[in-house]
Amino acid sequence: MTLNLALILFALASTGTPGPNNIMILSSGLNFGISRSIPHWLGICTGVPVMLITLGLGLEQVFVAFPASFMIMKVLGALYLLYLAIKIARTTVSGETASRSQPMNYVQGALFQWINPKAWVMCLSAIPAFTVQEQPMLPQVMIIALTFMVIGLVCVGSWLFAGSQLQKLLKNQRQQRFFNISMGSILALSIVPMITL
Repeated sequence: MTLNLALILFALASTGTPGPNNIMILSSGLNFGISRSIPHWLGICTGVPVMLITLGLGLEQVFVAFPASFMIMKVLGALYLLYLAIKIARTTVSGETASRSQPMNYVQGALFQWINPKAWVMCLSAIPAFTVQEQPMLPQVMIIALTFMVIGLVCVGSWLFAGSQLQKLLKNQRQQRFFNISMGSILALSIVPMITL
């Protein structure tokens, strides 16, 4: 019971606090609205559990055996995050550009977790913290993954809803442009801990 409560609190803190997923879904909520951002939201909320299960079943051992593969993923992740930061900063929500702009789709949201530094930290912290060696690993990892999925739906969904509500506050293109530049800059800054780890 204590372990389950600790897992719930860890999942709340991990999925509810600012990070690449929440910054991007907040921006998506503002720029595209809730309905167009639902695939991205669901991609995040199922991508993290899939990552947890995969890591829990042994992918971490691959990185231990081949450390270069982890470094390659880290560099590619940093470059992709920088690309997304620039894309968010340059997003406009009116006129012809807005009609051409697209939010992340489900697959992109799910696959993004594999290069998201916060998702790696969450998964690599949760697995050893909330499993015990004496019990079968698969059921334990499934409980962790399910917990993250349910709590992620609520927490990440809150960020999406907050972004959509910002549409009412940021009434002109200049305010929205400032917001997008700010979110792009914050996302770019989130790369720094990833590079220094």
